[in-house]
Amino acid sequence: MKDSLARLRAEAALCTACPLYRNATQTVFGEGAASARLVLVGEQPGDQEDLSGKPFVGPAGAVLDKALGDAGIERKSVYVTNAVKHFKFEPRGKRRIHSKPNAGEIKICHQWLAREMAVIAPAFVVAMGATAAQSLMGKTVAVGKLRGREILFPENQRGLVTVHPSYLLRIPDRESKAREYRKFVADLQLAARLAGA
Repeated sequence: MKDSLARLRAEAALCTACPLYRNATQTVFGEGAASARLVLVGEQPGDQEDLSGKPFVGPAGAVLDKALGDAGIERKSVYVTNAVKHFKFEPRGKRRIHSKPNAGEIKICHQWLAREMAVIAPAFVVAMGATAAQSLMGKTVAVGKLRGREILFPENQRGLVTVHPSYLLRIPDRESKAREYRKFVADLQLAARLAGA
């Protein structure tokens, strides 16, 4: 039987392939148009995404939405997902602090991303952050070295690598933050142009 996004979402909701499902509230699957020419891949769900079950609805999602708008891209025209579908965190008092997925967790979870890509067959994919780039490349890569230019991911998927929107939230200096935000918007504009979106 051919995969569909609805079928994949239902299957992924039951995933116990790695230990991350034990502490997460739920699987956070991708969202958007099944016919999207442009797919944006983040790293993993955050606290708000874990609670809502939807990708990019927290602070990083707000940055992404603003950047998409400034790049002239409608969010509903793209598909957004994460390389890892469960929230990995460390409890600190009442807060849950994001913890980076390890190579094994990224590799195990890649099956879901690969199957999403097979259903959507996008013209172009944007890897946002190191975890997303590692999942799509199949190895650790330096975001700074690949950023802002078209590359070919394995399996001949055209794409580019950029920073994760949460990176922009962590820049303390206002001038640096504004400069990095403009670069992020430029990366999204380039991706949309190369996708023909």
